[in-house]
Amino acid sequence: MLWWIQSGQVSEQQEISKRLGRNTSTITRWLQSYRQAGLAALLQVKTAPGATRKMSDAVIAALQQRLASEEGFSSYTAIVEWLKPEHGQTVKYSTVYQWVRYRLGAKLKVSRPQSYKQDEEAVAASKKPRGYPAESGDALDTRKVFPLPLSGRNSGGDENRDGQSHYRQRGKTNC
Repeated sequence: MLWWIQSGQVSEQQEISKRLGRNTSTITRWLQSYRQAGLAALLQVKTAPGATRKMSDAVIAALQQRLASEEGFSSYTAIVEWLKPEHGQTVKYSTVYQWVRYRLGAKLKVSRPQSYKQDEEAVAASKKPRGYPAESGDALDTRKVFPLPLSGRNSGGDENRDGQSHYRQRGKTNC
């Protein structure tokens, strides 16, 4: 832009705006800043300040440390209530949830209820996949893992147990 003006290729701001694909008010603003502060003003990159964070770096570090500890938190509401007396900050539930779940990548430590009647051997057996060989090295019995249909027909899912199509409605036959 400055080279075009200096070399005399353009004489009006409208011509510059057409060549650069910018509005004439933008070209005017650029030229004013060049006249007032020189080339350094044109080369300066400005960034928008954006909103300030609700939680400081120290609060986030303390929250991370507490999440990593054995104690942890039982709910996001507990975190909101913890922030008030510990750090004197009132933060919305949605902000806490977004920080903990997505930015910090943490999950809350919540103990699941467990019955006192529960048999430990039955729990361990239920965690093993059915039909797979035991620890003794038995061969895999595919009949247990992939059972075949009992009827001799190819059951493609279009027929019910009586052999009739489930597409039949209001007296119509297969569609």
